[in-house]
Amino acid sequence: MLSEKIICARCVYDNYYSPNIKFDEQGVCNYCHQVEDLKERYGTGTDFGKAKFDEIVERMKYDGRNKKYDCVMGVSGGTDSSYMAHLAVEEYGLRPLAVHLDNTFNNSVATQNIYKVLDKLNIDLVTHVVERREAEDIYRAFFKASVVDFDVFADIGVPQLLYKTAAKYGLKYQLEGHSFIAEGVSPLGTMYADGKYLKSVHSRYGTMPLKTFPNMDFANFVKWISIYRIQKIRPLWYVNYTKEDARELLSREYGWKYYDGHHLENRTGAFHHSIIGPKKFNLDSRANSLSASVRSGKITRDAALAELDTDPVVEPGLEEYMRTRLGLSQAEYQDIMEAPTNTWRDFPTYKKRFERLRPFFHVLLKLNLIPESFYVKYCFPFKEE
Repeated sequence: MLSEKIICARCVYDNYYSPNIKFDEQGVCNYCHQVEDLKERYGTGTDFGKAKFDEIVERMKYDGRNKKYDCVMGVSGGTDSSYMAHLAVEEYGLRPLAVHLDNTFNNSVATQNIYKVLDKLNIDLVTHVVERREAEDIYRAFFKASVVDFDVFADIGVPQLLYKTAAKYGLKYQLEGHSFIAEGVSPLGTMYADGKYLKSVHSRYGTMPLKTFPNMDFANFVKWISIYRIQKIRPLWYVNYTKEDARELLSREYGWKYYDGHHLENRTGAFHHSIIGPKKFNLDSRANSLSASVRSGKITRDAALAELDTDPVVEPGLEEYMRTRLGLSQAEYQDIMEAPTNTWRDFPTYKKRFERLRPFFHVLLKLNLIPESFYVKYCFPFKEE
């Protein structure tokens, strides 16, 4: 049990939010240092970074010659993926194939955003719809398991669908719309996702077989990265990017609409980040984006701390909507919200296997076949809380 809450002197991460956090002599956390290191290595927002990404784009175009597409990209209707579509086509002349995993919980505004942007950019879309009852069964299982990782569905399903689609069309690259400048670096040890974890939680608490959900087991993961050699490219790690500028451009050029908060483009994400996390686990993921805003000078640290003292934005009726979709009575829902919490450590996962195979994954890291975030988070032991 942590006896004293220590907050980073620069951002708003603390040792309650991240059990693996470390502080230097000035009280600055390792995540702030990690962001500075990433900015230097990737040249984020500089001529050096632009030149590096230009080289990647040329390689993607060359490898995609004589093909209808040169890469795949996930779309959700959110700011990052929508802007990434604009960037890929309008700024770099790429020919992406868009991929969307429909968990049947989409926010209608986000769904409209997908079509507004893709239609104007002439981007083809592949949508995989998970059967409604099956999707509900997976989410209900994770809710009943009392783990914070409620949205493992997206964390596993989206990458598997992207890899599978890339392999089908013979493509070597997938674009991922993450920005460590705008969204921060997720702390280690708080949340976890892998295909075995999803299967083990669902086996214990689910009620029906998984037939339409694109789960990614270990064999699939290794196949995609070492045999098909599909690379994840994160354009927003290289270029100058702010969510505010992106939203203004998307609104002006595509009629895109904002949905009032980070992770709120899908109701499961909204439920996870604005209700389950804060209410059941005392875990407010706004610390990620707020810390990022502090580091980039958009807001003061005091202002970020003050915002964390307020309640997250919750879509009206969201809690009742999710309770109904999960097939729970009011009493059942309340019992789960008040039940003792578990963690991913209480279920079978691939974590120990990832750690044992760290030398193998280090080679793949050097070949740019796995993202650094996977190597750091999954291939080293977590400090026990």
